Amino acid sequence: MGLRPNEISALIKEQIKHYDDIIEQKDVGTVVTVGDGVSVIHGLDNAMLGELLLFPNDVYGMVMNLDEDSVGAVLLGSESTIKEGDEVKRTGRIIEVPVGDEMLGRVVNPLGQAIDGQGEINTGKTKPIERVAKWGSWQENQLINHYKLVLHQFDAIIPIGRGQRELIIGDRQTGKTAIAIDTILNQKGQNIYCVYVAIGQKNSTVAQVVEKLRQGGAMDYTCVVSAGASELAPIQYIAPYAGCAIAEHWLDEGKDVLIVYDDLSKHAVAYRTMSLLLKRPPGREAYPGDVFYLHSRLLERACRLNEENGGGSITALPIIETQAGDISAYIPTNVISITDGQIFLQQELFNSGFRPAVDTGLSVSRVGSTAQIKAMKQVSGSLKLELAQYAEMQAFAQFGSDLDAATKATLDHGAKVREVLKQAQYSPRSVPTQVITLFALKYGYTKQIAVEKVKEFMDGLVENIQMSHPEFITEIETQKVISNELEAKMKEATGAYVDQFLKTQGAN
Repeated sequence: MGLRPNEISALIKEQIKHYDDIIEQKDVGTVVTVGDGVSVIHGLDNAMLGELLLFPNDVYGMVMNLDEDSVGAVLLGSESTIKEGDEVKRTGRIIEVPVGDEMLGRVVNPLGQAIDGQGEINTGKTKPIERVAKWGSWQENQLINHYKLVLHQFDAIIPIGRGQRELIIGDRQTGKTAIAIDTILNQKGQNIYCVYVAIGQKNSTVAQVVEKLRQGGAMDYTCVVSAGASELAPIQYIAPYAGCAIAEHWLDEGKDVLIVYDDLSKHAVAYRTMSLLLKRPPGREAYPGDVFYLHSRLLERACRLNEENGGGSITALPIIETQAGDISAYIPTNVISITDGQIFLQQELFNSGFRPAVDTGLSVSRVGSTAQIKAMKQVSGSLKLELAQYAEMQAFAQFGSDLDAATKATLDHGAKVREVLKQAQYSPRSVPTQVITLFALKYGYTKQIAVEKVKEFMDGLVENIQMSHPEFITEIETQKVISNELEAKMKEATGAYVDQFLKTQGAN
């Protein structure tokens, strides 16, 4: 038997009467539990993953769990004013951060709010902190060889290309941050924007880094995103994504960007804290099973776009802290497998005075010499082999007192190579400077120089070339190759300086 018209009318009226209640349930929820920076909310059927929620007293939260009858959210502010039964509203907005040139020279928190005491930042533009990676194609002729990198190890042994992801990994106090800061300092005048993301660092440490960047004139093209050790775990969690969103604004404008994540070990710890409070199942070493995805979706946003897509690039330098040099632990192996190579810093090398303490055996760049200018390839081709031979001979020489002439020569040359590769912190070198010193090393102009005098010799050689033969530097910068003619001139000038240096040493 069918429904009568008046019954149908009554049913429709009943549905309309409860329509507002249904809308309310989908867009407004109720706090079920709150504590430890995490809240479970009943309702909010339409909530989106990563959406901002508005709690009482203007406290914001971010949706992290979408369960069948509730939503799990992490709080981005104090929970002291929130209690069970409070009303929570959807904002309809995925969490986003301000972007634009106004961010340059500023220190901000992961929500884009200024924390440097220089007033508010009004950019008028925002970007969601999470975005699907932009895939672009490599252009070999426009790689990071124009990046004027920091150290001989990088340009000569571990080349880094624009759009590459190169991991800096090592124990505590081995100079990981120093390498990253030197890299930022060395981008001065290169039309490259930099973003430094500090995760779980002491505020005093971040202040020192900012001051060093300011002294080096690097804050003019750098934005610092800081989520200090005292911040809530959710704030530390969103920090690298916020930094990447700021960088992607310049990527979309066709600019080149360098971003440093310091460090992703603390980021993983923050995520583990948050996830266990949200009752996500733990996995290996008590980390949630999706912690690999945590870093892969971040680092895959580093790319080099082809000209059709704007030609911009983001080069990422993530930092990972190891425990007792164990690169086979969970987080290190995760990030090694995501990145395009790693720079491994060794505690023993650091303690022995070889700084930056780069282990050339375990360090690698999977881009290889594609990211080098031809002049650098010409002078650095055998460098890694020479260092490996030196390390092997050094271990062998400890067990024997009588060494043949060839072994002594290899040991002497290897010791001089290592002296050349030493570099003081915050003293970046230009590519032509590196080419000049490696040229002298390659063609044996250090044979008559004592190991302890090699650094003094190289500094004097560079100064001599800069004053007497500036055209050498200009040609290397413009032509990016050592021609036969330039090679002959450089040999003549270097030989003359060797004679001059030895005479000076003899007189002393």
